[in-house]
Amino acid sequence: MIGMGSSRTQRPHTDRRDWDNLKSVLPFLLDFRSRAIFALSCLVLSKVATVGVPVMLKGIVDALEHKPEQVVVLPIALLLGYGLLRLLSAAFNELRDVVFARVRYRAMRRLSLRVLEHLHTQSLRFHLERKIGAISRDLERGTRSVSSLMNFMTFSIIPIMVEFLLVGIILLKEYPPIFALITFGTIAVYVWFTLRMADWRMDDRHTMNTLDSQANNQAIDSLVNYETVKYFNNEHLELARYDKTLNEWEGYAVKSQTSMSLLNFGQSAIIAVGVTIIMWVAANDVLQGQMSLGSLVMVNAFMLQLFIPLNSLGMIYRSLKYTLADMDTVFRLLDQQPEIQDLPHAPALKVAKGEIRFEQVEFGYQADRQILHGLTLTIPAGKTVAVVGQSGAGKSTLARLLYRFYDVTGGAIFIDGQDIRAVTQESLRRAIGIVPQDTVLFNETLRFNLQYGKPDATQADLEQAARMAHIAEFIAKLPDGWDTVVGERGLKLSGGEKQRVAIARAILKQPPILIFDEATSSLDSTTERAIQRTLEEVAGDHTTLIIAHRLSTIVNADQIVVLDAGRVVEQGTHPALLALKGHYAALWELQQREEQH
Repeated sequence: MIGMGSSRTQRPHTDRRDWDNLKSVLPFLLDFRSRAIFALSCLVLSKVATVGVPVMLKGIVDALEHKPEQVVVLPIALLLGYGLLRLLSAAFNELRDVVFARVRYRAMRRLSLRVLEHLHTQSLRFHLERKIGAISRDLERGTRSVSSLMNFMTFSIIPIMVEFLLVGIILLKEYPPIFALITFGTIAVYVWFTLRMADWRMDDRHTMNTLDSQANNQAIDSLVNYETVKYFNNEHLELARYDKTLNEWEGYAVKSQTSMSLLNFGQSAIIAVGVTIIMWVAANDVLQGQMSLGSLVMVNAFMLQLFIPLNSLGMIYRSLKYTLADMDTVFRLLDQQPEIQDLPHAPALKVAKGEIRFEQVEFGYQADRQILHGLTLTIPAGKTVAVVGQSGAGKSTLARLLYRFYDVTGGAIFIDGQDIRAVTQESLRRAIGIVPQDTVLFNETLRFNLQYGKPDATQADLEQAARMAHIAEFIAKLPDGWDTVVGERGLKLSGGEKQRVAIARAILKQPPILIFDEATSSLDSTTERAIQRTLEEVAGDHTTLIIAHRLSTIVNADQIVVLDAGRVVEQGTHPALLALKGHYAALWELQQREEQH
């Protein structure tokens, strides 16, 4: 959980790579280039129809003003044309939306899939250091940002640019340059003001995003650790931490809203001045006979058509900048390289016998905290080797290194003579089955969780594995049987029930190498003895590494290795180690006394 000490929120970096991020979106568009081109064509046709409406309106007004004798024929045709152009504008707009929908939602789908895939390629260290709540919020905002960007570009920015171009052509062709100068001068001042103000506000938006992610992470973290919160009556502490972060977020949100109001007022003032000036010039030209009344109506209609969407351009620009900021978070995440990577053209691991050899292995989770010191250990093919020792001796680290969650900092680990760093991670992990000490299950059914070990397993396979793990009777007694949902992280099951599910899952996988990391630590004595016999049967044809705290569970191992401070200090069978009267014998005697009491 996040530390309780107060710390000032760090203002996020603003050196975003907007153009690089925009280029990263292009591949999503290219998948449907024909749809995108057709959607843009519909957009242009829609704007041609939209710009044609004021032109048609000018014709109607001029006809009524100068040719009253044709009022029965000509205006009717123009009115019909006016209505048709409005209809075509709406029709092409809707057609554009329908055609572009596939492009937009496919982009969201592909980016979501790509980010999740990338997160799964990251090392265990990455996931231990990052906060899941913050990642989920960043992922949500980032995925949504791609859809928003495409919406802004296709439905707002490009249509406005096309409309400006068409109106500019008409103004320059039909009227004195002063009209185009005033119109686009006003637009230039508006855009300059909007960009300066929006850039000024971006730091506050970044800080709001950071605080939003932090608050979301604190809320999720407190719920995930629900039992711990209750153990220590710390509901008020969790609420205070959450409210403290939200209080900071509220301050920046109010500041952001205040500056937005200032921006909106400035934009409205620029538009009001521009429209007033151009209508003054147009009205004066009408009075002097240099412009028809229909032309004045057309210019006024153009102003309304241009400045109404221009009034929202500030909002579009701000939203676009926020979108780029959100997108930047995701693309920075995608740029982060996994700590553990396959070598180029790495072959798959080939397991013939299953011999495992740790050779002069050095490792530490941090540079200043060494865990293993020159450890050398061989687990013969088809044999069961147990590793014991006090907490912190490095027992579970062996399993993490064997799974290649981390790479050794010195020495090497071999399986059948193959350095595990030289083969693909996928093939390595496919060859190993594990029953972890802390079994975490999906918030799904028992069938889903058990079948996770072998997705193509039949119901008969599942039932056999459940019987071998001594959980079949428990499942049969449940009201929903195999369809029982186990809850978040398996919280609806006891520790022993979760471990039996994990054991059944490992049995179902049938890998050549098995790891049992305190696999029976949550079981009662009767069930433990029954499952111990099962594990011995399962391990019979496998190379098995048992990491144990309770020594009574590994007395029948082919070999027992005693670790102390990351070094092998004793090695042998149970009777041989007792005879040495060393570390193992001392641990055995201590546990025997504890069990007797």
